[in-house]
Amino acid sequence: MVMEGQGGCQNVPALILIFQLHPSATGLSVALIVLKSPRDPSQAPINRMIIDQVLGQLAQDTLVNFAAPLFALAIVIEIGLSRQLQRHLYSAADTLTSFAMLVFSAIAEFLPKILAFMAFYALHEISPLRDLVGRQWWAWVTLFFLDDFTYYWFHRANHEVRVFWAGHVPHHSSVRLNLGTALRQGVGERLHKFLFWLWLPLLGFDALMIFTMISLNLIYQFWVHTQLVRRLPAPIELIFNTPSHHRVHHASNLTYLDRNHAGVLVIWDRLFGTFAAERDDEPPVYGLTHNVESRNPLTVATHEYAALWRDCRRATTWRDRLRYLCLAPGWCHDGEDRRASVLRRLRTDAKPLT
Repeated sequence: MVMEGQGGCQNVPALILIFQLHPSATGLSVALIVLKSPRDPSQAPINRMIIDQVLGQLAQDTLVNFAAPLFALAIVIEIGLSRQLQRHLYSAADTLTSFAMLVFSAIAEFLPKILAFMAFYALHEISPLRDLVGRQWWAWVTLFFLDDFTYYWFHRANHEVRVFWAGHVPHHSSVRLNLGTALRQGVGERLHKFLFWLWLPLLGFDALMIFTMISLNLIYQFWVHTQLVRRLPAPIELIFNTPSHHRVHHASNLTYLDRNHAGVLVIWDRLFGTFAAERDDEPPVYGLTHNVESRNPLTVATHEYAALWRDCRRATTWRDRLRYLCLAPGWCHDGEDRRASVLRRLRTDAKPLT
């Protein structure tokens, strides 16, 4: 099925939405191609090979699919090592919830991903830098840093803006940290995620490049969700996100709350004041400051939205309702301000919240 721009939109690039059955896991692939208007005869007919590339990258994130068997193997190995070392890192119910959240997040991301691809493609079309950037080697290197920088701010906003936190909190809802936890993705955050990347196509990076780099970044982050790797050599710990740094990120200790938002490079946390090193005298306590007792995936996905709704209803002014939405978790209009940044200022000897 093809839908084209028509009529008086001669000066506007036509958007074509192509649906076709594709031999993939979900069976349906979607591609969005931006065509030049008829006034631009230099635009050749859509090349079938390009369509196939779009189908593979957009509807089926092939890089993540390729990595999925490796993820599964790594989880099986970690389960075996956990039992051998008597670390008790896994529970069946917790891991099943993580897998369920992965499925839910993939479903929730489907339409936003389509819309994001459309936006990226259209913005790339109007970028004055697109011919300069292309897909040269230096463009890929530059995009790696810009994508990781973008991920840092997206991830940090997910912790410091409560309405975003409501969509991200499922990822932190497990009281265990293991490779299976990496699969426990936030569902609601899929609705706003790609907004943070809208500036990159304006710099000349095309949609497929951006989606590829987003996938590579996420693939890297899988392995840092482990307790079996202590610390790596100092130069690596200085520059990269590592299991030690990410254990801090998943901890509910006040010392560690809202720290280490890095994707691949921890240099962003060091530059912008959100870095905290894992301390031997303070083991991370995983989970939330107020844990979700239910393992029902629907409850895990929506409990913070429900709490946010209740708080907004309690508020007596629209200004306070806006604060509940936009300030960090813990702010209260009629009680103690329990935002992590506020509590850290009040406590010099930070201990885990109870």
